[in-house]
Amino acid sequence: MTIRRITTAAIAALALTLTACGSGGGEGGSGETTDDLTLGTGGTSGTYYPLGGELATIFESNVDGVTVNYVESGASAENLGKIYQGEWQMGFTQSDTANDAVNGELEDLDGTELDNVGWLASLYPEAAHIIVRDDSDIESVDDLKGKKIAVGDAGSGTRAISDAILEAADIGESDYTPEITDFGASTDMLGDKQIDATIFVVGTPVAGLTQLAASTDVRLLELDDDVTSAIEESTGAESYDIPADAYDFLDEDVPTVSVFAALVASTDQVSEDTAYGLTKALFENTDHVTLDVGQLIEKDTAMQGIGDVPLHPGAEKYFEEEGVDLP
Repeated sequence: MTIRRITTAAIAALALTLTACGSGGGEGGSGETTDDLTLGTGGTSGTYYPLGGELATIFESNVDGVTVNYVESGASAENLGKIYQGEWQMGFTQSDTANDAVNGELEDLDGTELDNVGWLASLYPEAAHIIVRDDSDIESVDDLKGKKIAVGDAGSGTRAISDAILEAADIGESDYTPEITDFGASTDMLGDKQIDATIFVVGTPVAGLTQLAASTDVRLLELDDDVTSAIEESTGAESYDIPADAYDFLDEDVPTVSVFAALVASTDQVSEDTAYGLTKALFENTDHVTLDVGQLIEKDTAMQGIGDVPLHPGAEKYFEEEGVDLP
């Protein structure tokens, strides 16, 4: 298996790429189907990248003729954009970002509707983690005003949820200093006191936070009901509790919000038969996923967060055979 590293793309670069092909539906990547697949993941310190490696192995071992190159990326928005342009064939995405993409509501993309993205499955909930050092004076989200905060990569699903959290807490763009970076860099910066907090939306538990907590005393901030309600109204997020047993430094559950991590594929370049095989291989081999989130990947929850995203015909065929209720 070939592992390629892709430099994280800013949303502006994605916008330029889409504009070059024109905006609006029907202008996405096209061409013949292929079984030489590239899977867009996320940063190496998050969950998407190692999960991509494990799924690539599962797919190559169980779907005849398929090869899968999994690549580091800026996650949701970049993965969706690369699929739209026909450069990549699969990708992980937050459910809310995928819905924004197909509805032409991704910021800075001038209403471009990504019309060749098909849902394969919802995988697991992704919780918003708001992390501060234990020795800081930040006790609540309100205390983030005036602070330097890592808000995720440009164009990432994390950035959208970070913005929603801060807006719900009545913290405007001029009320804090944003650090636009990936999760791994942000935890390093927090440990080195270069930033005051980092907000990230990831599967729970995430290794990057476990590693940070081993060397630096940290805390997770909780969201109160008013803030959670405001976030739910403005995004596709839902209330969620990070369980106390997720991290050694927690004594009790932490109220926050979550979206769903999903796997999507090109409807132009991934055939119905191949998508069927990929979906079948995923759900028949979850016991080979060593990450904790593997325990959450189930057929019965595969439609969570799908919203307006079309189901890939190959995935639809598999779920119909399995008797899964479809939207």
